[in-house]
Amino acid sequence: MLFVFSSVQSVSQFNSVQFSSVQFSSVQFSSVQSSPVQLSGCNLLERSCEALSSVLSSIRMLDLSNNNLQDSGVKLLSVGLKSPHCTLEALRLSGCLITEEGCTSLTSALSSNPSHLRELDLSYNHPGDSGMKLLLAGLKDPTDGSITAAGLCLFSPSDSCKLTIDANTVHTNLQLSDNNSQVTYVEEFQSYPDHPDRFDICPQLLCRNGLTGCCYWEVEWRGNVRISVSYRRTKRKGESPDCAFGWNDQSWSLWCSHYIPLCVWHNNIKTSISSTSLSSSDSNRVAVYVDCPAGTLSFYRVSSDTLIHLHTFNTTFTETLYPGFTVWSGSSVTLCRFECKECPPVRETL
Repeated sequence: MLFVFSSVQSVSQFNSVQFSSVQFSSVQFSSVQSSPVQLSGCNLLERSCEALSSVLSSIRMLDLSNNNLQDSGVKLLSVGLKSPHCTLEALRLSGCLITEEGCTSLTSALSSNPSHLRELDLSYNHPGDSGMKLLLAGLKDPTDGSITAAGLCLFSPSDSCKLTIDANTVHTNLQLSDNNSQVTYVEEFQSYPDHPDRFDICPQLLCRNGLTGCCYWEVEWRGNVRISVSYRRTKRKGESPDCAFGWNDQSWSLWCSHYIPLCVWHNNIKTSISSTSLSSSDSNRVAVYVDCPAGTLSFYRVSSDTLIHLHTFNTTFTETLYPGFTVWSGSSVTLCRFECKECPPVRETL
């Protein structure tokens, strides 16, 4: 038996009828244990989760994306996830209006029964930094402190963004190469034309991409750089600290360096991150994910196709955001080309 609803009437029946474990027993699902149960976008409500919770021992993959389940529905579903008989390997809850409260329920369930789940999709929800930390903590193996095999997806592959550098903003000590995908600090001034948008003191640039929704991108860095997002109105001229990304209230930055500890900056306030997060032996590839409507900006280290969470800013974005970079002497930034076909798993800062 595979739940694929083809009419509003069938969905209505599923929401309204009080199903019991007898009606939805493991016997009914035994023939499709290896097949996905697709309930995405079926207008399910939170009470539907109670019926599904009782049959999780017979399902390997359950897709409940784009349903109005909310935290209360996740709480009901978590009862089944806690069961030692649950063998669910993939749970997709993308776009289900889940907040920190729902993450608390999931964390409790995963802590009780962490051995089977390999994929947890929470993209297009609003767990917040605290909710994400709860989940990541719940995925830890208490025996050795490592992360379990479960992959936590907090965003969608469709969010991947191809950045384009705005040549009119590039400082004259920054050289563009490789089809304008690489930025390197050079001592020789580049013959860029005068432009009011060009940074004249800070070795910085902005991208053309105006961000208003959910966006994900990756960059590789060398030396001493800042990876940032900024409002367009950030000052371009003069030596004022207001021109530097992270030193004003219009920009947010991750400072990556081989010479100083990893940190983030906003409004001239520095927040340190564990110095072991980006040691010299680690990957110099960083991922950025911004959810403009939710007001979250997250930075990750990319290591072996896994994302290590570094820091999340929680705020309210009042203007369109633009990716930007600061590249100091002896340093470079490269925009990564990649095709994101599936959500990369997210891990906690180690």
